[in-house]
Amino acid sequence: MTREQFITQVEATQKAFRRFLVALCCGNTALADDVAQESYIKAYLSCDSISNPDKFNAWIFKIGYHTFINHKRGERLTVDIEDTKDLSAPDTADSSFAYQDLYQTLNKIPTKERTSILLFYMQGYSVKEIAEIQGISSDSVKQHLSRGRHHLRNLLND
Repeated sequence: MTREQFITQVEATQKAFRRFLVALCCGNTALADDVAQESYIKAYLSCDSISNPDKFNAWIFKIGYHTFINHKRGERLTVDIEDTKDLSAPDTADSSFAYQDLYQTLNKIPTKERTSILLFYMQGYSVKEIAEIQGISSDSVKQHLSRGRHHLRNLLND
C-alpha cells in the first residue's frame, strides 16, 4: 500500500474509527484520541503487510482494539484489600457528550462484550468480522453479544 493509498483509506474511515474508539473508551475523548493516534502510527508502519486494501477498515479497527486493550493492561489499578469494598467503576465519560449515560453504562460491562456490542450495532460488522478483529471464535462473539445485551438491559433498567 502506498502512502497516498494509506492517506485515502484513513480519510475514508477516520470518522467511524474515532466514533468506535470514543464509545470503546466510554466517552473519554482524550484516551480515544491517544489510541487512534497510536493505532494510525502502528498501521502506517506496517501498511506494507496489508495485501487487500478493501479490508483496511477491519484491519484498522483490529489495530485500534488491540491498542486499546494494551493501554488498559498498562493502567491496572493496585489497591489495598480493605479499599476494594467501596471500589466502583471510575466515571471516565466526558460531560460534554450527549450520550454520557450510555458511555457510563458501557463502562460497567466487560471490554470484550462492549467491543462486540459496538462493532456489531454501531459499525455494522458481522459476527465473523468481529471474531477476526478480536481474534476469537464466532461462538465467543455471539456469547459476548448475548451477555452484553443482557448486562446493558439490566443496567439501563436500574
